[in-house]
Amino acid sequence: MITATKSLRVRRATAVAFTAGAVLATGALTAAPAQAVTTPTITAKSGFLMNGATGTTLFSKSASTHRLTASTTKIMTAKVVLSQSNLNLDAKVTIKKAYSDYIVSKGASSARLIVGDKVTVRQLLYGMMLPSGCDAAMALADKYGTGSTVAARTKNFISKMNKTAASLGMTNTHFDSFDGISNGSNYSSAKDLTLLARSAMKSSTFKTVVKTKSYTAKTTTKSGTTRTMAAWANTNTLLGWNGTLGIKTGSGTESKYCLVFAATKNGESVMGAVLTASSAANRTTDVKKLINYGYAKIS
Repeated sequence: MITATKSLRVRRATAVAFTAGAVLATGALTAAPAQAVTTPTITAKSGFLMNGATGTTLFSKSASTHRLTASTTKIMTAKVVLSQSNLNLDAKVTIKKAYSDYIVSKGASSARLIVGDKVTVRQLLYGMMLPSGCDAAMALADKYGTGSTVAARTKNFISKMNKTAASLGMTNTHFDSFDGISNGSNYSSAKDLTLLARSAMKSSTFKTVVKTKSYTAKTTTKSGTTRTMAAWANTNTLLGWNGTLGIKTGSGTESKYCLVFAATKNGESVMGAVLTASSAANRTTDVKKLINYGYAKIS
């Protein structure tokens, strides 16, 4: 009886050893698959996220739907300026009364530029992208448009914006202003604005401007003295959070709250946009969700 029991034990041990060996030999014993990353839910009406390095789509919600873009339009204004041949960032632009009259008539956001002051192109880029100065945007459009009047030059500049949009494959975009204050036909989509952001971020000057939290310009007055402007604070409060590098906020009664963003962490780059969020707080929450999701997807 004892002998039979020992024999059974030996046979069982041999079977277990054989089975384990077979599993190891065939590689059937593998690690459990990584848990899938949960796709986030955002409150904004449109959203898009891409891998900044490859351009691969990571998230999309009504991403090609036409939306009002508010001041995110100024990304294209900066793109057109920075695409000028033989661009001199230190060239000076005299601030005209027409710029001041424009922001007053529109109730527009302002860099508080002083009529008669000479301001460099570089400073105007900061004034446009940080405090979202529509006066700075108009000054740049006037500087780099062609024509005999301010109206003609700014109109020509807007045509350059549309040509650039077409060249970037922004098929759901049309600009009718240099600052996002729509004249009836100024729109884009979350995907198109992300394509624009990816292109704009290839400029070292653009990257430097949009990641700056605060900037103080020193302009030249009519009499030739130096005026130290009040510091321009960046409207993008997400800067520095989890690798956020920019890019541009936008808001308006009809457009609600928008943000085009870029972030890089541990060598992983994500870019995207949210349009028509119901509040600034919801916009921030949406973007944080997308950035975290993007990092998780490409890690």
